[in-house]
Amino acid sequence: MLLPNKTPSHTWRFFRASGFDQVRLDTGADLLNLARLDQKLWVALSCPTQGVEFDPRTLAQIDTDGDGHVRAPELIAAIDWAATRLKSADTLIQGGALALADIDDSHDDGRKLLASARGILASLGKADAPALTVEDCADVARIYGGMAFNGDGVVTAAGQDEALAAAIGTIVAQLGGQPDRSGEAGVNRDTVTRFFDEARALVAWRAQGAQADLLPLGADTESAHAALQAVRAKVDDFFTRCRLAAFDPRAGGLLNGSEDDLKRIGAQVLAGAGDADLATLPLAYVQSGAALSLTTGLNPAWADAVAALRDQVVIPLLGARTELTEADWAQVKARFAARDAWLAAKPATVLEAIEADTLSALVAGDAHARLSVLLDQDEAAAEQAALIADVERLVRYVRDLARLANNFVSFTDFYTRRDKASFQAGTLYIDGRSCDLCVKVLDPARHATLATLSGVYLLYADCTRAGQKLTIAAAVTAGDSDQLMVGRNGVFYNREGRDWDATITKIVDHPISIRQAFWSPYKKAVRLMAEQAQKFAAAKAKAADDLATQSVTKAGDKVTTVPAAAPAPNQPPAAFDVAKFAGIFAAVGLAVGAIGTALASAVTGFLGLKAWQMPLALFGLMLLISGPAMAMAYFKLRNRNLGPILDANGWAINTRARINIAFGTALTQTARLPEGADRALVDPYADKKTRWPWIVLAVLVLAWVTAYVVAPEKVHELLQPLSAPAASAPQG
Repeated sequence: MLLPNKTPSHTWRFFRASGFDQVRLDTGADLLNLARLDQKLWVALSCPTQGVEFDPRTLAQIDTDGDGHVRAPELIAAIDWAATRLKSADTLIQGGALALADIDDSHDDGRKLLASARGILASLGKADAPALTVEDCADVARIYGGMAFNGDGVVTAAGQDEALAAAIGTIVAQLGGQPDRSGEAGVNRDTVTRFFDEARALVAWRAQGAQADLLPLGADTESAHAALQAVRAKVDDFFTRCRLAAFDPRAGGLLNGSEDDLKRIGAQVLAGAGDADLATLPLAYVQSGAALSLTTGLNPAWADAVAALRDQVVIPLLGARTELTEADWAQVKARFAARDAWLAAKPATVLEAIEADTLSALVAGDAHARLSVLLDQDEAAAEQAALIADVERLVRYVRDLARLANNFVSFTDFYTRRDKASFQAGTLYIDGRSCDLCVKVLDPARHATLATLSGVYLLYADCTRAGQKLTIAAAVTAGDSDQLMVGRNGVFYNREGRDWDATITKIVDHPISIRQAFWSPYKKAVRLMAEQAQKFAAAKAKAADDLATQSVTKAGDKVTTVPAAAPAPNQPPAAFDVAKFAGIFAAVGLAVGAIGTALASAVTGFLGLKAWQMPLALFGLMLLISGPAMAMAYFKLRNRNLGPILDANGWAINTRARINIAFGTALTQTARLPEGADRALVDPYADKKTRWPWIVLAVLVLAWVTAYVVAPEKVHELLQPLSAPAASAPQG
């Protein structure tokens, strides 16, 4: 089954840029039929979701498998999904906001989507707006906050009456809140059910506490029971020890505490830390059949607690007495047995912190029923609320899908220069030029290894701004590289126009332009001569310094050294060797003759040319020097390839994305004065130039030309001896 606007046979159109063909995506039908376009004709088959200048949320929605790459099937699926919800796929080409009139409401899914879109606008206070933008859908909290029911099963206090808002606040304070899609904390069904179940149990338990059998002492029961509980374990321990002493008389002395225990306790200051050790001793003196004295003979650590037991429990229940038998103690505990059982049945809940009257009012009121109704209504809106995500997805697809296709299936934005491509991170300004082809780099070492195959001159630069850092690779495709070096600084402007400090960290060297290749031999020659001249000058300067140092040293030695024996008489100077110097002069003559012959031949040959031949001869000479470098640069420049630069960033480039000479020149702009600018040619700080070398050269050339014109045969006679210097050289 074909989608709307998808045809069994589609006519494709291609455009040619930088030497290769790319498909044109001008209509919705072009997008819809991408599944039928041979993928060998796609420029890319995969692009990363990181390191590209594209909305990351849109890419995440297209990347359905979440692997960090958008591939051809995912792009096709996204286009098909959007097309089934639009009246015309041409809406994707137009881009921009999603007009409500463009949503296809001819089927049930479309009608639900349209209703959800209108609900979003209503929640934003823009019910009459004809279109939705990505910015409208981005503020999800505001969208859901403006909806009475957002389908997440959570009810907040916002918009509720005072009583219900207070109930929700109490539940959230005690049991914790659930996050609502609006961003507020609220309650869900499980929280509400738990709260009221525990609240009813606690209220019912508290109501049982008013029964007569649970109040043996009436209003004083609670404090009396507390006094009982304070010494219950210690009194039980006392009577158990007494029974053990009755069983075996030998146990009596041992159960009262050993002599060593008393010594250890007596060695302490019996206050503060010492009270703890004292409290471990029996409540009173243990012996067979003993009763617990309520007034004397008590462990000092427990005397006050026993007094409270006597006054609040024993006397009110058994009457005045000074001691407590084991039978009396059993009777006292029996009177509080029902209360002990009631307390043991107390529900374990954090709601005990709520005042009893407040909790009882919540249980008795209609808060539970009203919250249940609100939760029912919110859950019923789940389907419509879920469509909000689909609305956002459609809005993003309308804005971004066509642009993504033109940076994926073809590189239309890049090669037509109508907009920056998704892989272009910004522009680097350095050395009087701007480089538009800049890509973000996550791993410079790995990137450079592959990107060097592109044949493009690349600058790797670290960019910093306000504590942030990124690395870029910038392609230099115009100008020369004379002043480009590691460590040089520039300024990088990202796509938002923010400036970053940029420092070159690595250079991948390749030819930049034919112009650079033309001048490179001459620059190398000049550089070589300058280096040799510097070396010669440095050597001479060092020799002069050494000579001066030696002279000073020798002079000092003569002053400080004791006179030695008289030197031997000077030897007579060696006789002048005429043959030796004749050989030297002969060698010099041969060299000068050879150089003169070469120069004379060149000058004679050049002057022997006709006037129209002289420029051609000069052109040929320059071509001979610069031609090889230019030819090599030409072949490299015409084969530059964008593919390795992007492949190194995780793309899967499917073709030779060439950057030929003409297109490369457009990617890097060199500095030029604005058209119509007023330029003053007078430089007050210009270097002073001497005319004498030019005057001497002009006089020599004029004299030579005059002599050649007036008496050419004389010139030939003068040059004749230089043509055979060996014949006239002296024989050694």
